[in-house]
Amino acid sequence: MDISRNQFFFAGFLCLLLGGQFMMVDSIELTPNFTQFLAERTGHPLTSVSAATQTLTQSEEPSAKKVINPPDWIGWSLISLGSVLVLHSCGMKKPGS
Repeated sequence: MDISRNQFFFAGFLCLLLGGQFMMVDSIELTPNFTQFLAERTGHPLTSVSAATQTLTQSEEPSAKKVINPPDWIGWSLISLGSVLVLHSCGMKKPGS
């Protein structure tokens, strides 16, 4: 299957939007449930600490929250990749011709 002009444009536009979003965000705080889900899947020691904390406090919801700080270069690289893809789609032939 060949990638058409429209698909290149859509992928570029999506990269541009994601890059702009990463430029506006300083940090991302995950919910306690998702943090525990990631800890269980990766075998992180947070799982045992979180389970012990839940039994001591007698709460159903885990207390640990993970904060992710994305580096600046991710936003810039997504913006540059998106602009290259959009410009490349403008140089391609129209579908059906």
